[in-house]
Amino acid sequence: MNDAPVMFDKTLDEHLHCFKLLGSLRDPIKQAARMIISALMAGRKILICGNGGSASDAQHFAAEIVGRFTRERSAWPALALNTDTSILTAVANDYGYENVFSRQVGALGRQDDVLIGISTSGNSENVIRAVRHATTMGIQTIALIGSGGGTLAGAADIAVSVPSDVTARIQEAHIFILHFWADTAEAALLAREGS
Repeated sequence: MNDAPVMFDKTLDEHLHCFKLLGSLRDPIKQAARMIISALMAGRKILICGNGGSASDAQHFAAEIVGRFTRERSAWPALALNTDTSILTAVANDYGYENVFSRQVGALGRQDDVLIGISTSGNSENVIRAVRHATTMGIQTIALIGSGGGTLAGAADIAVSVPSDVTARIQEAHIFILHFWADTAEAALLAREGS
């Protein structure tokens, strides 16, 4: 227990260092925000997928788009592809876990929708396959990844690669970025509705 204060300070220092480096990602983060906003303004939907903590982030973001982030407004279409256990288990059983998201992209996605693939390593095969399948359908793609970006970095239209190798720090940055996207989408769409 004597190590707890030291561990706390070390964790906080890592977190703050990672967040200071996010300034270097300003351009791809803003570019992705514009892609999301344009899709929503055009009546398109946002699909999101990930595994583990990234699955939770996908659900979190979908909830903020369908529900709200901070402002009262109409609902917008977003769906986390990792939430339906019947689909996940059926597709995993019949086609393999690597296809649980790509199969849903094929069923639910339409041209000019946006797919956000979240993977701290950038090497989650099911997310990579979803992004690649989305590309063949004319769906715009965003990769939200960690340092280096893995295979996913080169598969997506826009790659936002958090400069850290520590999964927890990457996930903390991912939720910050997702919150920024939700916030900018609300501001832009509400400004359009008010004009």
